[in-house]
Amino acid sequence: MRIGVISDTHLAYLTKEFMDLVKNRFIDCQMVVHAGDFTSPEVYYYLNEMVSGNLVAVHGNMDPPELRSLLPEKRIFKVKGIMIGVIHGWGAPHDLEERIEKAFQGEDVKCIIYGHSHNGANHIRGDTLFFNPGSPTDSRANSIGFLTIEGDEIKGEIVSVDTLANGPSQSGS
Repeated sequence: MRIGVISDTHLAYLTKEFMDLVKNRFIDCQMVVHAGDFTSPEVYYYLNEMVSGNLVAVHGNMDPPELRSLLPEKRIFKVKGIMIGVIHGWGAPHDLEERIEKAFQGEDVKCIIYGHSHNGANHIRGDTLFFNPGSPTDSRANSIGFLTIEGDEIKGEIVSVDTLANGPSQSGS
């Protein structure tokens, strides 16, 4: 199974570049996960529609009240027997993973998807895959991610994309 992963889109409104990214990059994904900071409800609704409701999402610190009331801060879901946690993240980047790890303490997650830092991460800590797809709109580097589940294994891949920042965005972490 292939899962598309995106975070920190920070778009003030839906752009053609974002729509093209979703259509072109997530076409072969059975599910998409967004780790928060849509900043526009329109982006959330479009993404959910394009993946036929197979969207797992959390809100981020930059999301408006509409998304905060619609989406949880943290989620745990199961795919093919593998427990996956999703959270946006908060605070300074230097110990972000330690804080996120504590948020899932006692949960039997094999993978934690997060955002906030805009920096891609794809590595194992203990028995857990920590996966941050980066941001497709950041001014420094632009990326999305994919998770692949085969049997009882989950693997991550971070992919560079063309910037979506040429449309209006709302910056922040």
